[in-house]
Amino acid sequence: MTIPPTRAALALAALAAGAALGGAFAAETFLGVVPCALCLLERWPWRIIIGITLVGLFLPRRPARAALAVAGLVALGGAGVAAVHVGVEAKLWPSPLPECAAPHITGTTIAERLASMPARPAKPCDEPTFLVPDLPVSTAALNLILSLAFAAGIAIFLWRNRRSAP
Repeated sequence: MTIPPTRAALALAALAAGAALGGAFAAETFLGVVPCALCLLERWPWRIIIGITLVGLFLPRRPARAALAVAGLVALGGAGVAAVHVGVEAKLWPSPLPECAAPHITGTTIAERLASMPARPAKPCDEPTFLVPDLPVSTAALNLILSLAFAAGIAIFLWRNRRSAP
C-alpha cells in the first residue's frame, strides 16, 4: 500500500510541527531555558499547524491540499511573530506585549517591594536566548528560519504536485 503524496506531506508537516514544539519544550526542560512572552506566543502557530494537518489527513484530496496550504500560511504568520521577536531582541522596536517588560518593583520598604514583585519572574523579550553559545542565532531567529523553511517546503510540494493523486 502506498501513501498518497498529500497525505504523506500532511503527516510529515504534523511531525515537523511537533518536533518544533518538542524542541522548545526540551530546551525549557533539559537546558533550563526560560521562555519570554513572545517565545510562548511563537509556539501557537506550531500547535495550530498540528491541528490543521491532522484534520487534513482525514479529508478528501482537494480539502486536504487546502489544509496543507493553510498550514503553510500559518507558518508564515508564525514567521511574522518570530520576525517581530528578532526585532525586539535587536532593539529595533519595543515589544508589543506588556508582559515582555521587566517587572517594576515599587515601594520604599522591603515588605512593599516584595509585595509588588510578580508571583512568577518573567524573562524580558529583548534579552535573546542562545542555545549554542558561539552561534549567534537566537531561539527567535531559529524559529524564524524554521517557519520560513516550513512554509517554503509546503509551497514547493504544492507547486510540484498540483495535479497528482491524493
